[in-house]
Amino acid sequence: MITPIAGFSKLSKNEKIEWLASTYFQNNTTVVDTLQKYWNSDETLQKLHDEFIENTISNFYLPLGIAPNFLINDELYAIPMAIEESSVVAAASKAAKFWIDRGGFKATVINTEKVGQVHFMYFGSTEKLHTYFSSIKAELIASTKHITQNMEKRGGGITDIELRDKTAALDGYFQLHCTFETVDSMGANFINSCLEQFAKTFKENAQTFDIFSEQEKDIQIVMSILSNYVPNCLVKAEVSCPVSSLTESETMDANEFAAKFVRAIQIAKTEPYRAVTHNKGIMNGIDAVVLATGNDFRAVEAGIHAYAAKDGRYSSLTHAELNDGIFKFWIEIPLSLGTVGGLTSLHPLVKLALEMLGKPNAKELMQIVAVAGLAQNFAAVRSLTTTGIQKGHMKMHLVNILNQLKATEAEKKHFIAFFKDKTVTHSAVVNAFNTYKIGQA
Repeated sequence: MITPIAGFSKLSKNEKIEWLASTYFQNNTTVVDTLQKYWNSDETLQKLHDEFIENTISNFYLPLGIAPNFLINDELYAIPMAIEESSVVAAASKAAKFWIDRGGFKATVINTEKVGQVHFMYFGSTEKLHTYFSSIKAELIASTKHITQNMEKRGGGITDIELRDKTAALDGYFQLHCTFETVDSMGANFINSCLEQFAKTFKENAQTFDIFSEQEKDIQIVMSILSNYVPNCLVKAEVSCPVSSLTESETMDANEFAAKFVRAIQIAKTEPYRAVTHNKGIMNGIDAVVLATGNDFRAVEAGIHAYAAKDGRYSSLTHAELNDGIFKFWIEIPLSLGTVGGLTSLHPLVKLALEMLGKPNAKELMQIVAVAGLAQNFAAVRSLTTTGIQKGHMKMHLVNILNQLKATEAEKKHFIAFFKDKTVTHSAVVNAFNTYKIGQA
């Protein structure tokens, strides 16, 4: 029976690994060898990675790929994508190539408002609370000057504070709903610092507010935290062209393809089971760029999926229409991103990725990320409505299956050629591989 360990965080990295190997792997040296194999030989670089998180024992690699030929607002980009899933980078690249001859992608930042909230409980006169808030609002903002002065120099800061009554949902529950502009930083630490100062000032000053009863002075701060739901931090990306330009295959003319594509989007708008998978495909493109540029893909995911359900039912993030012979396809999503702070100045590959993109500011990165999601969705829906998703995906997955079978380079080359005109499935590859091996014996 395994017993808990005390003081694990104080052990050295080697001691942590020794404990792990002896406790869970019967001192199997292969475990130690595997973990050490992924250490960086540059000790300084490895130490940097070790200090990103706690209890580090090794590095976990993801491939970093490039999707070239993205024409965005008449600028050409090669987009970095960090992801483990086959066919994502290829699909994005194919969509980019398709649209480069049709005017490329257009992207616009609609707004950049971030949100944070002080959640508190108050059991007293609502009218008195509103009077108190009106009297203290300017002081709340003034109390954060030591936090906001540098952000204000860059054009950001606190944009507003509202008192919101949430007692209809939970007895005694109110909040300070605060909005911010954080310019080129994602702004989580800045926002949280401001919120905690708001909470402190709000609670302390209530003690001397003369119209409060003793009970009303007892404002109970529950928590102060930013929100990853940023419905007013919006970016839009779109493509459009004459329907006649949507030549897709020899078996389907442009009009049929356009109509089928639009119908597929309508289904994703209507059916949540389809919408979830539809939007997951969009996030394949978005997350890959967000991760490559050192941003928080979990926060982005949470905010975008909440936005997909903003009308009371989970629905498609993309939209499509046919109007007077013009095909239009677009996405509008909330994105809270940064190009300064966090890993952007620490991780060497993040710095390289941002430099590859021309050192974008936060608004420009929002546009690039939205385009990556739109391109990914276009590629996926195009495949679904024409050849089917498995044909292209499994072709890309073929090498992974061959690697699982420990195929040699010569065998990989043979089977890539062998399956060029055949349907790729896991069982088909295994059967063909085993038959080949028997024939070679």
